[in-house]
Amino acid sequence: MPWKLIGRRVDVRSTATVVQVFHEGQLVKTHAALEQGKRTDRGDYPPEKIAFQMKTPLWCRTQASEVGDRCREVVDQLLEVNALYRLRAAQGILGLRKKYSDVRLEAACAKALSVGDPSYRTIKGILIAGTETDPEPETGDAGAAAFLHGPEGLFPTDIPTQTLGGLHQDQGHHDAEETVR
Repeated sequence: MPWKLIGRRVDVRSTATVVQVFHEGQLVKTHAALEQGKRTDRGDYPPEKIAFQMKTPLWCRTQASEVGDRCREVVDQLLEVNALYRLRAAQGILGLRKKYSDVRLEAACAKALSVGDPSYRTIKGILIAGTETDPEPETGDAGAAAFLHGPEGLFPTDIPTQTLGGLHQDQGHHDAEETVR
């Protein structure tokens, strides 16, 4: 029945072939009867629900192109495989335009692509944190402490070993004496 009648009292008449809905004595909807399942007329949805259903992959790509190249790239990647299952994520990214500007959304998409995670969740997190314009960390150690002596300095190549009969001398008498001490 039409969305404007949700929560209101209606009368329904059902026959073997037709279902009719009446409000205050006036016929407002007629459906062909089905043995099972349901049938919904798109005209019965509120306008915002119809708009959501009209946001097809083509619509998403067009809107993403208006935002910018990086946004279009994110949406294209999302809709490349299993478009129907990932359509909601693409719509969600484009829905971020309502709260954030196109410039910020484009920057967040670019950042998400650069870190290798162009998902709705990542893009939204970048926008919430306001880090879309932060410079990317430099490649390399990024200021982290490091052991700079190389692997040779970590493990000595000549290690004396001890056997049942005493000390086995791999490197000579001097190394063995230091081990015993």
